[in-house]
Amino acid sequence: MSGINEVCKSVVDNVEDALGAAVVDLSTGLLLGVHHNVPYFTQSYLDAVAAAAVDMFRGKGISSVEKRLAQTRGEEVTNSMEEIQMTTPKTYHFMSVIPGKPNALAILITGKKANLGMGWSGLRGALSDLAPMCP
Repeated sequence: MSGINEVCKSVVDNVEDALGAAVVDLSTGLLLGVHHNVPYFTQSYLDAVAAAAVDMFRGKGISSVEKRLAQTRGEEVTNSMEEIQMTTPKTYHFMSVIPGKPNALAILITGKKANLGMGWSGLRGALSDLAPMCP
């Protein structure tokens, strides 16, 4: 886990206005690693964010849409969500499934001073480092 934590720290350190980065196991909702610099990011807060991310990528709503797509297309459609960017009044959230690891999700949260391109670049640049560390 320390290897994942170190990569998360590197992402946070190299993206302006980054608040935290994490890797979530999409099959269990468990945090595989995390680094942040926000005092109120308690363990229960981080667990809630991880659960919300799982719901966005693997939740009932997404599963229902994938099932309908599969019926329409006549082919299996699963785990189709690859990346999501979410904006709140004060933050940007960048989320990407790690290539080759369909149950590992990398997340970067930044403040609004962050450049969107740099946020994506920082997160995507870490995916190849994270992949060998994820189940």
